[in-house]
Amino acid sequence: MPTITEYDVIIIGSGQAGGPLATAFGQDGKKTAIIERAHVGGTCINEGCTPTKTMVASARVAYLARRAADYGVQTAGPIKVDMEVVRKRKRDIVDSFREGSQSRLEKSENVDLLMGEAYFIEPKLIEVRLHSGEVRQLRAKTICLNVGERPSSPTIEGIEHVPFLNSTSIMELDQLPEHLLVLGGGYVGLEFGQMFRRFGSQVTIIQRGKQLLAREDADIADEVIKILREDGVEVLLETSATKVAKAADGQIQLTLHTADGERTISGSHLLAAAGRTPNSDTLNLKVAGIATDKKGYITVNDRLETNVAGIYALGDIKGGPAFTHISYDDFRILRTNLIEHGNASIANRTLVYTVFTDPQLGRVGISETEARQQGRKIKVAKMPMNYVARALEVDEPRGVMKAIVDADTDQILGACILGLEGGEIMSMLEIAMLGKLPYTTLRDGVFAHPTLAESLNNLFGSFES
Repeated sequence: MPTITEYDVIIIGSGQAGGPLATAFGQDGKKTAIIERAHVGGTCINEGCTPTKTMVASARVAYLARRAADYGVQTAGPIKVDMEVVRKRKRDIVDSFREGSQSRLEKSENVDLLMGEAYFIEPKLIEVRLHSGEVRQLRAKTICLNVGERPSSPTIEGIEHVPFLNSTSIMELDQLPEHLLVLGGGYVGLEFGQMFRRFGSQVTIIQRGKQLLAREDADIADEVIKILREDGVEVLLETSATKVAKAADGQIQLTLHTADGERTISGSHLLAAAGRTPNSDTLNLKVAGIATDKKGYITVNDRLETNVAGIYALGDIKGGPAFTHISYDDFRILRTNLIEHGNASIANRTLVYTVFTDPQLGRVGISETEARQQGRKIKVAKMPMNYVARALEVDEPRGVMKAIVDADTDQILGACILGLEGGEIMSMLEIAMLGKLPYTTLRDGVFAHPTLAESLNNLFGSFES
């Protein structure tokens, strides 16, 4: 039997919550073990934010290069994209970020970084199969789970006989797909769909629902689909894939059920971009008595406590919005409660995110749909981006700005900015919401001209009647 090593804290998973939490515990004098089975940094650094936004940047350069003549700039010959160079640039940045995160953990006082697979063998006893083959057992009164999610596999007839890509493997392509078929019209599907269209692929996005981006208002989703179609992306709504097969010529044939009946389309590559699966299935949670929902997400309260005293779950594994900044805020909550002896909670946390389509979609707070479902008395401010001087000057006027305001208090309840640097403009509105500024402060504020910020003057003078 392996010798049991006693720790004050065990953290499983080194994502954007687990890594900084380990360092914080170590700085507080707690003997801490952090276990990682794949690579330090979690999804964000390795398969999510960092690599995708690096590739989005390459795609945007290709897009602007093709538009050079619109700005009076002549380029010599057709624009070509070298996917091997795009991939290398992505890998280099990921390696740099990952190595920095790993180095910080390795240098942290009182912190042991163990690379291997961890699982419960008793409620507070963890076994780790290290990559070296060694097996260790660790025990602690405090255990934090930050194990994240992975891409789900599609459940389509014939999928076991057809090679398909997910959000991780598609970034390792060294050749451009001739025709990329994308299953899913959420954030992942749209970012990769537009990206590969700009690299030069033909792209078809298949969405089961009536609109793209199911969380957004219908008018925002309509603007998004308009932009994608302008970029040459084919978008099929109210369409589901029922069967897939590989043809004799190597093409992937997808049978679709549409409102107009059945049809078949062919493509060179298939991207499964619908859904994520929690990484709870390897932890042996039953032996620890840790409760999950029917999908496998770990159930927590507003203080991130599971049903087992001393065990916490952070980040994507607890369900809900799967964003890096949410995971990092989870870390801050546990740091406040477990180290600083505070009373932090995720209750009433403002939802904020940016979808890195081009133009960006930045969202904070509640949508118009959500506000009306809650029975709130609201005013809606809405303005197209082609009313924004800065957007016109740089010839990127696509999109729309929309804000939801409480009709009685003039407080901003939420906003969606689909436009040039939409995430940055949205963040200005978030700051106003954090400071509880009425919309009139932004309407009447003096912002530098010509900037995107001054668009807020006109937005809050554009309420729908």
